[in-house]
Amino acid sequence: MPVFLHDTMSREKRPLLPKPGRDVYGMYCCGPTVYGPAHIGNFRTFTVQDVLRRTLEVAGLKVKHVRNITDVDDKTIRGAQAVGQTLGEFTKKWTDKFHADCKALGLLPPHVEPSAVEHIPQQVAMIKALVDRGHAYVAKDGSVYFKVCSCPDYGKLNHIDFSKLETQSENSAGEANDADEYERESASDFALWKSRKPEDGANFWPSPWGEGRPGWHIECSAMSLAHLGATFDLHGGGIDLCFPHHENEIAQSECATGVKGFAAHWFHSAHLMVEGEKMSKSKGNLYTLDELVAKGFTPMEVRATLISGHYRSSLNFTMKGVDDSRSALAKLERGADRLLAAAGFTRAEFAAPVAQEVQTSWGRFAKAWEVLQDDLNIPGCLGQVFTVLAEKDEPSAEQARQDVSGLAKILFALGLQLFAAKAEVAIPVDVADLGARRWAAKQSKDFASADQLRKDLAALGWTMLDRKDGYELKKS
Repeated sequence: MPVFLHDTMSREKRPLLPKPGRDVYGMYCCGPTVYGPAHIGNFRTFTVQDVLRRTLEVAGLKVKHVRNITDVDDKTIRGAQAVGQTLGEFTKKWTDKFHADCKALGLLPPHVEPSAVEHIPQQVAMIKALVDRGHAYVAKDGSVYFKVCSCPDYGKLNHIDFSKLETQSENSAGEANDADEYERESASDFALWKSRKPEDGANFWPSPWGEGRPGWHIECSAMSLAHLGATFDLHGGGIDLCFPHHENEIAQSECATGVKGFAAHWFHSAHLMVEGEKMSKSKGNLYTLDELVAKGFTPMEVRATLISGHYRSSLNFTMKGVDDSRSALAKLERGADRLLAAAGFTRAEFAAPVAQEVQTSWGRFAKAWEVLQDDLNIPGCLGQVFTVLAEKDEPSAEQARQDVSGLAKILFALGLQLFAAKAEVAIPVDVADLGARRWAAKQSKDFASADQLRKDLAALGWTMLDRKDGYELKKS
């Protein structure tokens, strides 16, 4: 059975299969803008996309995963100038940081990772095609705009009525877009090429319309065309990119090439909330991976939290949720240990299967795999996994071997790595103080105070393990 996934355009679940005549599944995902460290909201999208790719590979598909790097836009240019670096120096630093975080979170590297700067000639060529075909026009200052009214089916991804479209100042997440303050014929038209401005500094390139730089939307169209062709199988991104970015990609791509069906399937993941609130710099809840590791969590615990909800539903990321993920991973490890012992395998032999060498045996985890194949239902899949692991009857050696095979493939698809080294959890000063006071109370046989202090520790989420020569504080 193929993997089925909700398609944003058709609003239906559809099977994910390569286009007829192709044996490779082409998957394009909008990547990061490298002007600073990516935050957990970004990584929710990238992690869910990673699970989709892994799931497709376990299902037997050969995937070509393309994820771009946006290394030229207002943010990267401002950031480079603020620290006195060239654009290339500045974006390389943050690209390297992004790669390091991806590796820590267990994300498979894309097969192709094009950068916007490296594809400016391709962008210029696509803009020229749009101008020549009458889908774009040149303003007096040399900027070039896409003429939205020239695309009759504009709005088909988001099911919007073009006649009612007055502006592109707000995206599909209800957030403000940075306005393009350039001369244009209609408020709904968008920039393909931005003429050189003093604030751009040395960051400009030649074009038939004068020096300048590309608009954001044209970048992905040019890079996907270069690496996947005029049509490909799946395009992914966060829900905030659905409009206008992805809508504009469809319009400019299909108008430039004359080929309909830019992407056969559209895959969007929902928002991430933090402790019940929308993420924002002003609230201080745009957590990076480094900040969460500093709180004592491992990258794998963060990954488990980011995939703990269904991708189409908003996920509320909480510190308690990461604690719960720690407990869930420990539970998975205990269950895997039981199966390994029954099968006669060691932990060292518990490795994820090579995706192309798909085994037919799923053991008792066949239902978990079926659930995952149905719209990437990760919570439902994990629920089935824990149901199997909770069964009290010990499996036979043969059954256990089949179960190990099935569990290994499920965990590979989810990207969850077991038996990894745990991070040391920093003990807060107030917790350490309570622990010291409780130990002193117990040593002086003031058991009433010792009991109360243990309760105070529990209220803060800590337990105290007494030993003959001292004690140990552990996060609950």
